[in-house]
Amino acid sequence: MARPNFILFITDQHRADWLGCNGHPVVRTPHIDSIATAGITFDRFYVASPVCMPNRSSLLTGRMPSVHGVRANGTPLSSSAVTFVDLLGDAGYSTALVGKSHLQTFTGMPALMQPPAPKPGYAPAKGEHAEAIRHGLRRTDYDQESPNHWAKPNARLSLPYYGFGHVDLVTGHGDGVDGDYRAWLLAREPNAMQMIGAEHQLPHDYVCPQAIRTRLPAELYQTSYIAERARAFIEAHAKQKGDQPFFLMVSFPDPHHPFNPPGKYWDMYKPDQFPVPEAFRRNDWTPPPHVAAVIAEREQGKANLASQFSFSTTPREAQEAAALTAGMIALIDDSIGTVLQTLQDAGLGDNTVRMFTADHGEHLGDHRLLLKGSEQYAQVLRVPFVWSDTPGHKGQTRRHARAGAIGSTIDIPATILDRAEIAPFVGMQGQSLLPVIAGDDSKGRAAAFVQYDHQRPNEAIGGVPRIHTLVDERWRMSLFDGVEWSELYDLKTDPGEFRNLWDDPAYREVKSHLMERLLRIEIAHVDRVPMPTGRA
Repeated sequence: MARPNFILFITDQHRADWLGCNGHPVVRTPHIDSIATAGITFDRFYVASPVCMPNRSSLLTGRMPSVHGVRANGTPLSSSAVTFVDLLGDAGYSTALVGKSHLQTFTGMPALMQPPAPKPGYAPAKGEHAEAIRHGLRRTDYDQESPNHWAKPNARLSLPYYGFGHVDLVTGHGDGVDGDYRAWLLAREPNAMQMIGAEHQLPHDYVCPQAIRTRLPAELYQTSYIAERARAFIEAHAKQKGDQPFFLMVSFPDPHHPFNPPGKYWDMYKPDQFPVPEAFRRNDWTPPPHVAAVIAEREQGKANLASQFSFSTTPREAQEAAALTAGMIALIDDSIGTVLQTLQDAGLGDNTVRMFTADHGEHLGDHRLLLKGSEQYAQVLRVPFVWSDTPGHKGQTRRHARAGAIGSTIDIPATILDRAEIAPFVGMQGQSLLPVIAGDDSKGRAAAFVQYDHQRPNEAIGGVPRIHTLVDERWRMSLFDGVEWSELYDLKTDPGEFRNLWDDPAYREVKSHLMERLLRIEIAHVDRVPMPTGRA
């Protein structure tokens, strides 16, 4: 049989439970659900890191952030990193990315984190000696997703880009995005720059921070552009009439904030359709220190409500954010439907593996928070993963099935390579999920391992957060660097993660056992490359 094609749909800041196929009582996603109906849905799939750049780099490399080096947003993925897309290209695949990459920084803003100043009278370390590794990440070729690059006439990416031979790039979020999309938009609507952003938005009565009613019609919005370019790639590939297979990643920047679904999608869902989150309805919850600090910041009027980081919310704001997020998801789902139809019309559907996932989740009012930050709740750590293999493939006998096995973002590249019968490179840390897909949940992970670093300090942590988390069949333990407290939750008796058991003497033995497991996972994920070149 011919080698399969692969199409991976990925959304941004989209939690696992916000799909029809995952049981959401309000949100409808019939086209994504169709992938699940023809395949298998993972109920316990976790990110390697709950923030964009680290987890997207883990998706491309199959390696943890501490190993590939993108530990926090703001560090580009080194061009020295081998990606699974490189291996697909080596094996003869046509490789394409349409949409968001975010393997490099795209704000143009300076880093929050700066090196410490030397002691008075000490000579500073200079140039490439200022950090422990000569990394070269300040070269201009790591500036290809920034506004400076895209302000140049006829700007394009240098290809191949992390293994992708074809790229139609979208950078940023909402309607004010850049990249290849900007030229496409201006060619269709020369006055588009007077239609985007909060200053040009349509009137509305929403009070939720970052609720922006864009003037751009849905057909000019970035989600529609991504679907159009994905369809164009499929159609062009079909016309080649050769036997070259393809890997296509279709990457949507939504439903990431700002909350701004265009056109009819703004009104598609109403805030009152969504219940007030549980944290607002209980009086027995004591937030852990880092969450309490975020809540106090809002109560004291100090919160940055235009931030990329989590902030405290009100019940009404949470309901409005939910309704607008649902609208953005609806547009994504409609767009995916058009891509799937093009795949079928082109005669490529029967030999294409379809996947759907997200790069991390979103609080959406749970634990009284919006967006995402140093909090390690399931709403941020757990994401969708849906796999639908080609009809009749021996490795997937189950259809419309659910997997209870634990999986991780780093497992996606290993699974794709396994299905394509391509050996992984030495140092890939993910494991193939094909045995689980074939029906053996015992072949999943014993636990998920999550790493979080960020540049923005948290008052309760006393500096920048560094958190490592283990999630197994029953427990979630998050260990915080630099403080005496941490987190431990019994997911069986407390699925909402409201009772922190870290200091409860009755759980000392559980905590000790999980600490040992976390230590063993840490050892297992220490890098094994470069390989020895000889015997000393």
